[in-house]
Amino acid sequence: MQSYTIGQAAQLLGVSPDTARRWADAGRVATHRDDNGRRLIEGQALAALAVEVGQQGADDEEASYTTARNAFPGIVTGVKLGDVAAQVEIQAGPHRLVSLLTREAVEELGLEVGMRATARIKSTNVHIDRT
Repeated sequence: MQSYTIGQAAQLLGVSPDTARRWADAGRVATHRDDNGRRLIEGQALAALAVEVGQQGADDEEASYTTARNAFPGIVTGVKLGDVAAQVEIQAGPHRLVSLLTREAVEELGLEVGMRATARIKSTNVHIDRT
């Protein structure tokens, strides 16, 4: 499973690194240290926190997320596979995005809960890029 640094987690949650660090210190999300001493957050734990943060909405003080050209970098929080179609859910800061795409596309991208992905929106279509 993919792990994220505090800085990466902060970016995906749409908060400052200091806020993400305070949340980890307070036990809101578990961390562990790698061989170099960096604090890391497991992808599934970060996905759960992203859903929680998205449901609560960010305080004005903590909200630092902005979009550029309709790109929403975030973390995959749900993948539902059907025989032909699939549903992928991404939490991008306070934004929850859901896209319907082919099962084949999800499998080719290797999308799973806890990994980074970017939702790109044009008109009424949402495209998911693995990042």
